[in-house]
Amino acid sequence: MKNTQATVLLNDLSGLTREMISKASKSLVRLSEKQLNWKPNPETWSINQIFAHLNAFSGYYHPALRNRIEKTKFREPRDIFVSSPLGRSAWKSMKLGNAKNVKRKFRAQKEYNPDTFDKELLENEVAEFLKSQEEMLVILKQSEEVDLRKVKIPTSISKMVKLRLGDCLQYVVFHNERHLYQAINLTKHRGFPLK
Repeated sequence: MKNTQATVLLNDLSGLTREMISKASKSLVRLSEKQLNWKPNPETWSINQIFAHLNAFSGYYHPALRNRIEKTKFREPRDIFVSSPLGRSAWKSMKLGNAKNVKRKFRAQKEYNPDTFDKELLENEVAEFLKSQEEMLVILKQSEEVDLRKVKIPTSISKMVKLRLGDCLQYVVFHNERHLYQAINLTKHRGFPLK
């Protein structure tokens, strides 16, 4: 997706977001508290922690995306979106491989690391994720009305580092997909509780 039609890019990201909503709804919503908090080892995140991480992540990016889309003066959408080298590097690092496997692992920033969250507050994380994905669909729809290249989004790592809107949308959606599969793979672990 180096150079791609803007409408195709947004449609693909919307389709992937809908697919994630469907997968999470079918396989994770009805899990018990024991299943949601189960970990195969102390270093691994539980399903609840995975979604707490995603919810904290969208807690930063969704308002940043909405704010820039609403306030931008770049209201003329372009037909073609071109990734910046930084943007392409960012979203490619998050994108799963063809076999839905993780190509590169990263350490979560402290404010997005669920090991640092108050465990008593971790509840309804999957439901919150589903709500945020519906919100993401609205953001993707709003993005159709602006220039994906000229609108810039400050990253969570540094407000000084900004990604083009099209790159940031890919980064966020691919990050969500990456962790959704992490959660689904936990349910397939041989030690995962039956109920």
